[in-house]
Amino acid sequence: MLRFSPHPRSRLALLLTAVTMAALLTGYIVSSITLPKPEIHNMTAETETQDVLSKRGSRGSEVRQIQTKLKNWGYYTGTVDGIYGKQTEDAVRKFQRYNNLTVDGIAGPNTLNAMGIVSSSGSTSASNSNIELLARAVYGEARGEPYAGQVAVAAVILNRVEDSRFPKTISGVVYQSGAFDVVADGQINLTPNSTAYQAARDALNGWDPTYGCLYYYNPRTATNAWIRRLPISVTIGSHVFCKGN
Repeated sequence: MLRFSPHPRSRLALLLTAVTMAALLTGYIVSSITLPKPEIHNMTAETETQDVLSKRGSRGSEVRQIQTKLKNWGYYTGTVDGIYGKQTEDAVRKFQRYNNLTVDGIAGPNTLNAMGIVSSSGSTSASNSNIELLARAVYGEARGEPYAGQVAVAAVILNRVEDSRFPKTISGVVYQSGAFDVVADGQINLTPNSTAYQAARDALNGWDPTYGCLYYYNPRTATNAWIRRLPISVTIGSHVFCKGN
């Protein structure tokens, strides 16, 4: 029987045809498969969760710091036990209400910053926070005063931080109960101008036009008899500055 033996070129053509058919079949199969969509996480919800720091039910050293500060300032009368219970929540609400913060009983970033507590969960630079708060205090208390007088207000705040009779942080001094009118009347929340920012930076860099004063007041408007009895060290603009007793 005669056997058919294809020409080598015919064999090559058959091979190429088989490869082409296999490729087409593979493409069809792959295109028919529905691949699962990647899961997209709700980043906004995660971020908001991270922003909530100490709240009712929390425990630990941060809660102890909160309780200690609120107790020293007269907002909290309970035990410093590191447990964020109803008494602590009520005290936080009082602090928030007095300092014109959102009253929710949660020690979030703004409330902790006002207390002078830097949380390990926070991402805000402590240095930038100090400049911002100092500038707001300067703007609220001394806008319109000579530049040296604005630096002097910032210097008084920094001098208090260094004095053992006052809180140990800028925010602690500014938000100390009854210390500054701008906190009570809400002017602390105004946006500072560039002069206030520069005055804050100059004070932080060491310029103290008051030479160590801890108090100041406007003689035309001050009604506190105690502060009026303090010896006056220097007068700048409409403010007089005193070192205290």
